[in-house]
Amino acid sequence: MAKKKVAENQPIVEYNENITHLPEAIPQEGVEEITIAKKLLSLYNLQQICSQIDKIRVVRGELPDEVRDLEDALEGMKTRIEKHKEELDELNQKVVAQDVKMKESLALIKRYEEQQNNVRNNREYESLSKEIDYQRLEIQVAEKHKVKFGADIVAKTENITEFEENLKEIDDILTQKKNELTDIIAETEKEEQELIEKAEQLKKNVDHRLLNAFERIRNNARNGLAIVLIERDACGGCFSTIPPQRQLDIRLHKKIIVCEACGRIFIDKQLVESQEP
Repeated sequence: MAKKKVAENQPIVEYNENITHLPEAIPQEGVEEITIAKKLLSLYNLQQICSQIDKIRVVRGELPDEVRDLEDALEGMKTRIEKHKEELDELNQKVVAQDVKMKESLALIKRYEEQQNNVRNNREYESLSKEIDYQRLEIQVAEKHKVKFGADIVAKTENITEFEENLKEIDDILTQKKNELTDIIAETEKEEQELIEKAEQLKKNVDHRLLNAFERIRNNARNGLAIVLIERDACGGCFSTIPPQRQLDIRLHKKIIVCEACGRIFIDKQLVESQEP
């Protein structure tokens, strides 16, 4: 079967592996050139609106993260204070237990000394003396434990005081950040909604397949730019050098041309400047 001959002047849409399903060219040259230019301008204007929305969300997006981090820090500090207070209670109970031991040992010493006055032989006296010495040793051990527990109590108390100061500081910062976030949301919510509505209106002027490609590129780009100008003979998105012939093709607006390196759509600066204010 004979192949159909392609018209010499028939415009072609250029593709590469980074962008697919772009709209097919319209056969009439005059209509095609106007259509491509309008599509590019619509995409460019849409990009400007989307970039403004991105800036609003970036400012607002950092604050919620900060608020969440501060809330986590606040809860962590509360947990730490609670744990230290529990340990402090345990230490106080240990000190009380040592006091009880010392009282018991003193009582036993007194009883043994009284019993020594009624012993019948040296063996009983020596046995009671050993018990007295043992209880005196128990008192010394209890006193050492009390000193250690006392030092731990002082350290824990200082830590709790420091943690409570940190807790207050975190709480104050958290309150401030929450107020900032509330103010930003109040200030930007209306503006963001207006920009979203403008973006939706601009999307109506763009071919569905081209719009899908535009949004896919935006989602994959780190800076959210899907359509870019040529800056110093390079792509305004990835800064890859663009050959002179390719720059000329971009200025002619006869086809949609994308960056071979990053897949972003190109638009001519003169075309952007030619828009009516």
